[in-house]
Amino acid sequence: MRNELRDTLTKVPAVTLGFWIIKILATTFGETMGDTVSMSWLGETTARAGQLGIDGYLVGTAIFGLALALLVAAQIRASRFHPFLYWTTIIASTTAGTTLADFATRSLGIGYPGGSLMLLSLVLIALFVWHRAMGSVSVSSIHEPRAEVYYWLTITFSQTLGTALGDWVADGALGYAGAAAIFGGALALVAAAYLRTRISHVALFWVAFILTRPLGAVVGDFLDKPVSHGGLELSRAASSAALAGAILLLVLIVPQRAGRVGR
Repeated sequence: MRNELRDTLTKVPAVTLGFWIIKILATTFGETMGDTVSMSWLGETTARAGQLGIDGYLVGTAIFGLALALLVAAQIRASRFHPFLYWTTIIASTTAGTTLADFATRSLGIGYPGGSLMLLSLVLIALFVWHRAMGSVSVSSIHEPRAEVYYWLTITFSQTLGTALGDWVADGALGYAGAAAIFGGALALVAAAYLRTRISHVALFWVAFILTRPLGAVVGDFLDKPVSHGGLELSRAASSAALAGAILLLVLIVPQRAGRVGR
């Protein structure tokens, strides 16, 4: 009986209100922690890399990308849903997405609009290939290794797209607070569409998943960027520690259950 129950469960969490709260906190943590590592801890190393003709954002992407690859491998090898492993992998995807977005928009010289369009194309291609291969892009289908590979690839691209979108909007006249209001309002509209319309819930999930990333990114930047740039100039390390503590607490107190495989 236990084996039959396990066969009906996915290896990702059920999509609940708690899921979205933790997801937003995780993306915010990914932004502040990414800044802590790349700007504070590795600032001198990145500067030296630039002097040697090595792109610092590419170095950061390689570091965080390796961590993400190892965590995704562990996630795929796991026999069932593990909350801490899952959320650690999500956080790794946000940090890797931050440096990858910076590399795309700055190092490649295509700017925020070009980077956002390129990354949107990658998300849509990943979803298209996933749907053609598996017949569904619903999270309720994440119960075999091939589906998990598509899932994590799509998530990484969506996290990267979200970072580029957040930077693009926040870099304008609206600033971090205005950008947070826009993305928060967009998420509210998606939630209303979920409850009030017949729009595909799968499509709305991925739209919401992408939107949580720029929301977390601009909130994270608002916390640690200088006051002269519209931020609060809080300690990056302290902000990251506080967010990590909040995520850990929520994972412990909010029921973490695996989703059920769609039938």
